[in-house]
Amino acid sequence: MDLADLTYGLPSPERLKNYRIWDSYFTPAHGHPGKDGFSGVVSDMERARRAVELGQFEKLCHFAHVGIGTTSDAALEALLRARPELVLKPLAHWPDKLLGMIQLNANDVPASLDALNRWLRDGPMLGVYFPGGGPGALPCSHANFPPLIGRIAELGGVIMQHTWFVTGGKPGPGISTPSELADLAAKFPEQPFLCAHAGGEWERGIRAVRDVPNILVETSGFDATAGFIEMAVRELGAERVVFGSHLPTRSLGTELGKVIGAEIGEPEKRLILGENYRRLVEPVMKARA
Repeated sequence: MDLADLTYGLPSPERLKNYRIWDSYFTPAHGHPGKDGFSGVVSDMERARRAVELGQFEKLCHFAHVGIGTTSDAALEALLRARPELVLKPLAHWPDKLLGMIQLNANDVPASLDALNRWLRDGPMLGVYFPGGGPGALPCSHANFPPLIGRIAELGGVIMQHTWFVTGGKPGPGISTPSELADLAAKFPEQPFLCAHAGGEWERGIRAVRDVPNILVETSGFDATAGFIEMAVRELGAERVVFGSHLPTRSLGTELGKVIGAEIGEPEKRLILGENYRRLVEPVMKARA
């Protein structure tokens, strides 16, 4: 039997293709892109290729390090500053599929503002990712965030904020919670924010952002559990839920199954799997073209 003929329990390729899936949270070599700044990313992209093909993904968004202290590797950070063209190599590897955002270091506001000008104003990137771990992580309740958010808003960029709730408190000092993101987003009501992983403990996360309409929740990063998508659609509306795969470190079936197996209508599934994210990023894509 040819493995290529198996569907692995997924819907038909035609149905998947009709969903027009745009993945907001693709994480090849997310923590460290390789000593040369890109080979680890490209290797992980190739590791994920079969899953991307099976899922019929149209686009995937990668969060690039750009040499502003988002890794603990001083040599790599210096290399990325000296040779910024390395940041673009993953985009060139999958030119028709890969979208790019940059990881910001809110601990270093001047360097982050410079990076926004280089990569968002003048470059091909579509927005930013604020990490929840590593040397660049800082809770989004910190006073360093408003000047960065203001500049991102001026440039029309998309914001993905890592968020996580855990029982008993934060798992690390750089973690942001959905409640903190809600407080920040309320100060910038015209700027869309993506709440990565819906806060992990998604029931709390959904409730925390419910009353802040410019926050959308992202679906990846925790085990599939019954009721997540249904609650998100009920409490937020399907227009405020965005698909993320977390490939290659999460399962294609797990992450797609959260949405496709949910007890919601097909129009709502299409919104979550692609339409909502396109609505956010296509204006930036046109501005960068």
